[in-house]
Amino acid sequence: MALLHRATVTPTKLDLIAGWLPGRRWHQAAAGELERVAAFRFDDPGGAVGIETMLVRYGDGPVHHVPLTYRDAPLPGCDAWLLGTAEHSVLGKRWVYDAAGDPAYLAAVAGAIIEGTGEAEEFIDVDGNGTLERREPAMSARGTGLPGGTAPGVESIRRIEEHGDRTLVEFGSLRIVIIRRITDGDLPPAALVGRYAEQPEVILAFLSNG
Repeated sequence: MALLHRATVTPTKLDLIAGWLPGRRWHQAAAGELERVAAFRFDDPGGAVGIETMLVRYGDGPVHHVPLTYRDAPLPGCDAWLLGTAEHSVLGKRWVYDAAGDPAYLAAVAGAIIEGTGEAEEFIDVDGNGTLERREPAMSARGTGLPGGTAPGVESIRRIEEHGDRTLVEFGSLRIVIIRRITDGDLPPAALVGRYAEQPEVILAFLSNG
């Protein structure tokens, strides 16, 4: 379950992404304002890290896949993946990271792929007193599943590389590929896919053997 609050965030998530995205190798510029296309969340079993996947684009340009994590303190050794900080009117200061460099996200996405699970249910704390209201996610996600597979814990990241429109991350015995610009393609055997609006399923990430 992802617990959300009725709150303001300053600067906004889109403001942070807009200042960070043009510096990425996989960014493809287009005219127009940055807008959110869709989003979903994963659950952090520890309840400490917000994990949100956002799809964004400029005007009629390509859709960019930007997974984010939100933390209440800096993540040691992860400065290169920090988008910036924001003030949350309920939770206070939050450190916002490109989730490719955050073990909490990698455990969540690898677990979804391997176990065949999907996005977290979203609930809003409407009054600050524990009254929860379910919110329909703006998109759905599902892992294809691996028979007999077990979700990994992620202690540390061994290597991160950028190749074209993909980010490759190695941790433990796994190698995950995060697709940064949404395109059509054949579905890999172990993948995370998403669906939004009237679009067909898109591939967001997959496990790779090399």
